[in-house]
Amino acid sequence: MSTRSGTANSPGTGASTDVTAALSLWLTPVEEYAAEAAPVSGAVTLHHFGYVDMITCAAGPLGLTRGPGPAAQDTPESIALLVPRAGAVRVAQDGRRACVESGDLALIDLGRAFSVEQEGWCRILLFRLPVHALHVPMADLRRATGRLLIPPAAVDALLTPLLGYLDEAAARLPAGVAERLGGVVTDAVADLIGELSEEAESPARSGPRQLVLTIRQYIERHLGDPELSAERIAAAHFISVRYLHRVFEGEGITVSRLIQRRRVEQCARELSRRGRVSPSLGVVAARWGFRSAAHFSRAFKAVHGHPPQQWRRLVLMSGAGAGAGAGSAGAAGGVPDGTGLGLDERDV
Repeated sequence: MSTRSGTANSPGTGASTDVTAALSLWLTPVEEYAAEAAPVSGAVTLHHFGYVDMITCAAGPLGLTRGPGPAAQDTPESIALLVPRAGAVRVAQDGRRACVESGDLALIDLGRAFSVEQEGWCRILLFRLPVHALHVPMADLRRATGRLLIPPAAVDALLTPLLGYLDEAAARLPAGVAERLGGVVTDAVADLIGELSEEAESPARSGPRQLVLTIRQYIERHLGDPELSAERIAAAHFISVRYLHRVFEGEGITVSRLIQRRRVEQCARELSRRGRVSPSLGVVAARWGFRSAAHFSRAFKAVHGHPPQQWRRLVLMSGAGAGAGAGSAGAAGGVPDGTGLGLDERDV
């Protein structure tokens, strides 16, 4: 294993193919650890949005570490919001670890020791923000770093589309507009930290219950992935499969059956929509992670009492239209409670 320090010669907006050197200059001093001495191939670009810097890094595999800084015990100067756009990144800080995938967020305290690891090629955004502009308590900030962040709906509705827009439009934005958008990003991140702090302080959302809610949100975001499974969920949250099943004991449904049920519910919503062109059963089933038509038909009939094609005809004839969903299965004629799908767990 080799360890190399990164340096760079030219600051400012621009691009570099020396990944470690560019990140050391534009983000924070980091060292690369890799199995070979050859430099990591990739590209790093920098764009300014006022006092917010957006660093785009497309590279991999990559492993970076930063040792404790001189101000590690004091107020850090900057934090980084990590936003994977393609691939998955493992982040570790203050004894916490998180697997951050596309659609997820994570915060890194740039004044404290951390590591970032990519097993394959990834494209990530790193928004470097000054801590003083956030106006959040340090205790709240410390709780938010080095872990997977699930934005509340009110924050996510603004922040996620905005970050995607900045990624696509950075090169053509006028300086004045870019500066204002940087302020919007800062406010949204501050709101995110504040919302997460309120959740952490609520007894009803602490411990195993908070983990269940986090896992349910993870399942919702990955329903369309046919590889979604209890094993994958456990690995993403750094827990064992046994512990995953244990925290779901009070939910009245296993993880595998929850995945199955939510997929059926999403398919039912699509199939019940009226329109001149209705989506085919195969397209809907594939969109929500079913591996085969037979698997989809069994799962759907177990919940709604009819195969999907017959159920859709009954719903549309009854005038249920777009209001029908998994919960309106009574319109289709006699339905189980939706939790006992009667399927082999291996089907998921």
